[in-house]
Amino acid sequence: GINQLLEIYNKYLVPSGIEIYEKSKIAGKAIYGYRDIEAIATESKAVEKTERKLALVIGCNEYEHAGHLANPLNDANDIKEKLAQLGFDVMQVENGTLKQMKIEIDNFGTELEKYDIELFYFAGHGVQVNGLNYLIPIDANLKNERTVEYDCIRVDRVLSHMEASKNKVNLVVLDACRNNPFERSWGRDLSQRGLAVMEAPKGSLIAYSTSPGKTASDGEGKNGLYTGVLVSEINSVNISITQLFQKVRKSVMEKSKDEQMPWES
Repeated sequence: GINQLLEIYNKYLVPSGIEIYEKSKIAGKAIYGYRDIEAIATESKAVEKTERKLALVIGCNEYEHAGHLANPLNDANDIKEKLAQLGFDVMQVENGTLKQMKIEIDNFGTELEKYDIELFYFAGHGVQVNGLNYLIPIDANLKNERTVEYDCIRVDRVLSHMEASKNKVNLVVLDACRNNPFERSWGRDLSQRGLAVMEAPKGSLIAYSTSPGKTASDGEGKNGLYTGVLVSEINSVNISITQLFQKVRKSVMEKSKDEQMPWES
């Protein structure tokens, strides 16, 4: 039949780099054309080479020495689910101790070289000391500011892994600006609340749930205010990452009556 004939023709056409194929039908009759074999191979490789995306999502709410937070674990789970839908491979830590968080952040760093886009998300307690930002694991017992360095994780640890990977897109989302539970015993002034501004490395965006030096709402429903809005907006299509976070900021400010203003660097 015609298919066998096509096979024979195409076998003899291999050296010339083209093949004959059925490109359409008119009144049920096949119309044939020819195409470049190499171009097809290149095209299919381009389709195969979609960007690989990796995320590390951490949520801490069961603090051993700082009481219970209502929403960070829900926040982390909802973000994980959304990112998986968007094609991310997702690593997750739930209620991580200092050791667990360090190990998983370093594992994340090792994996990054296999990916094109990376995202780090943290929900829980965070604190700034001397202009540096720290994520507080669940087993931290911070008697004073000096112990933060040893019992918490500097956000720079994540950023340095991202910088070393030389990937073109790095996203860090910190919903970690709730009240510092150790503040009372430290006797600090209010200007040091929340997180400090960090310089985002090239190709990176750092998103904070509230502006520098301010604290964020843990939310009244199942999500913190910021992540609740982010989860509802993250599927927006045909907008840039900057526009996405602008939408989130506008919504958070409206819902908080301008008490909370998200921030990006």
